[in-house]
Amino acid sequence: MDPDPIEQVAAELEIRNVLARLAHLADDGDLEEYLDNFTEDATWATAGSDQVRRGRDDLLAGALERRSSGIQGPGSGTRHVLTTTAVEVLDSGRATARSYFLFLDTNDGGRGVAVRLTGRYLDDFRRTPMGWKLAGRRIVTDVNS
Repeated sequence: MDPDPIEQVAAELEIRNVLARLAHLADDGDLEEYLDNFTEDATWATAGSDQVRRGRDDLLAGALERRSSGIQGPGSGTRHVLTTTAVEVLDSGRATARSYFLFLDTNDGGRGVAVRLTGRYLDDFRRTPMGWKLAGRRIVTDVNS
């Protein structure tokens, strides 16, 4: 049976909104609300690193580390900008999203906005009773960033 096109579009839009909320909340938002966008067993990995964050408690620890070091969060002057996102709904409970990102610094010594980092998010989503949630993120940074 072919998937219902309305359900496909609704799933894609919900997933795109989760991606946008994650970027906004990483920059300025409440971390509990940020974590609500992840499955309980979500993973977070950066290509080239041996460290993988697993589960919401570990994801929270990573977010708190980034905020305490001033890398991101309120007052850091940084912004996550997603571009060129492709969402593929695999079935009624799983989907992937592939996005390019720019990590901007608006505190570039008064010279304007600087691109601190570029790369790709390779995301896996799972539908839960509370809606679509991010189940896994792999970050691939561009070498020339």
